[in-house]
Amino acid sequence: MGKIQRALVSVSDKNGVVAFARGLAAMGVEIISTGGTAALLRQEKIPVKDVSEITGFPEMMDGRVKTLHPKVHGGLLALRDNPEHVTQMKAHGIAPIDLVAVNLYPFEATVARGAPFHKIVEQIDIGGPSMVRSAAKNHAHVAVVVEPADYEEILSELKQNGGELSAERRFRLACKAFRHTARYDGFISNYLDSLDAERKPTPWGRTLNLQFTKLQDLRYGENPHQGAAFYASGEARGPSIARAKQIQGKELSYNNILDADAALRAVLEFSETATVVIKHNNPCGVALSEKSLADSFRKARASDPVSIFGGVIAFNRPVDEETATELKEIFLEIVLAPSFTPGAKAALSSAKRLLNIRLLELDMGEKAAGGHDLRRVRGGLLAQDWDTGSVDVRSCKVATERNPTEDEYAALDFAWRICRNVKSNAIVFASRDQLLGVGAGQMSRVDSAKIAVMRAATHGLDLKGSVVASDAFYPFRDGVDEAAKAGAKAVIQPGGSIKDAEIIAAANEHGMAMVFTGMRHFRH
Repeated sequence: MGKIQRALVSVSDKNGVVAFARGLAAMGVEIISTGGTAALLRQEKIPVKDVSEITGFPEMMDGRVKTLHPKVHGGLLALRDNPEHVTQMKAHGIAPIDLVAVNLYPFEATVARGAPFHKIVEQIDIGGPSMVRSAAKNHAHVAVVVEPADYEEILSELKQNGGELSAERRFRLACKAFRHTARYDGFISNYLDSLDAERKPTPWGRTLNLQFTKLQDLRYGENPHQGAAFYASGEARGPSIARAKQIQGKELSYNNILDADAALRAVLEFSETATVVIKHNNPCGVALSEKSLADSFRKARASDPVSIFGGVIAFNRPVDEETATELKEIFLEIVLAPSFTPGAKAALSSAKRLLNIRLLELDMGEKAAGGHDLRRVRGGLLAQDWDTGSVDVRSCKVATERNPTEDEYAALDFAWRICRNVKSNAIVFASRDQLLGVGAGQMSRVDSAKIAVMRAATHGLDLKGSVVASDAFYPFRDGVDEAAKAGAKAVIQPGGSIKDAEIIAAANEHGMAMVFTGMRHFRH
């Protein structure tokens, strides 16, 4: 490529641009710029030429036309090792541009703040993407920079290499540039395609452009014969396995990530000190405690001391040494928490066999991320809102003759939060602070109830006085009869069955309290 001698710098995001331009100027690079960027560089006493000096045309039409000119794009697209191109450049007075630092108008941010349509349209960048694409296409001869985070490394390499950037660096920058413009154009397309005849956004557009960035290749998928990789979305906020920091253990597998995500979703249901144990994407142990994290863990383990083997555990409080000391006695795949104390880290790395436990730290205090839940089917994609719906159980309709007691209301709320995280058909038995029995993923709701009762009995957990949650309505009374026979005293379910009257009558026969949420939580 040769030494960088001329750079065009025109950015919407001005973070770091002054230091970058100053660094380029210190190396003798001529800087060309436009509008606000040029004004900022002059204010900082950095030598700069307006692009209008290069093109011979003023910026016009409120800045809509400034860089769309052969003296800009010719300088970017010319092949320096092609004699014809070089001759044509000389004939038309076109000087090469060796580096482009450009980022684009803030279209996405303008939409996010609810600006009117005419202002949003003005944030569709034309010249910026054109320059970025021109430079990226010609990366053998031109470097393109779209992210301020790259400025420092680029300056460092230029200083080390006498003003030159390696071919590999230019190629990687070009790849990043095309990702940048693809995401930008995809967002514009998604937005415009979502508008109705009055230019008001609708929830689901005619097209859906997605961009995900690969975090890592995985050893295999759900099974060893399937290839797999882990990609992150562009969602900037909210607790996420994609943004977790792994501080110990083997590399995460495909199934690890699925289970860790399920554990995270479940533990985020609770503001109280909570422990969630996940096995095969379902909660098998959940407990709260007013005493300590270790106490919540002991109760969660007691929910199913067998299935916890090889499980994934999530805590919503920092893991302390007392809790870690109990964890180390069990074979676990993953432990995730907001943090681990030094004593906990020491305990969980105190033996060779423990070093394979994957410890993940992640911030659980951020605001939940937006976006959509996506699932592939053959030939297509299903998209839906995340299931973030919630109810106040004390405001739910009481369908039975008897109202729940205060203790039962607390247990119903706890059971309902767990139930929404269990695969359908889902049945959950619980006290006010401990999961007692769970039936998941059965074709018949009554079978889920029977399995939940069986699991509780297997682990010596008494269901007398418990409550039961059902993620969808009871189609028949048999599920309520099974719950009553096991000792449950209250039921929470969506309601809405054509047999509701029969099911309410069954609950009344058993002296049970039953509340209707009016909200279903299928999780297929």
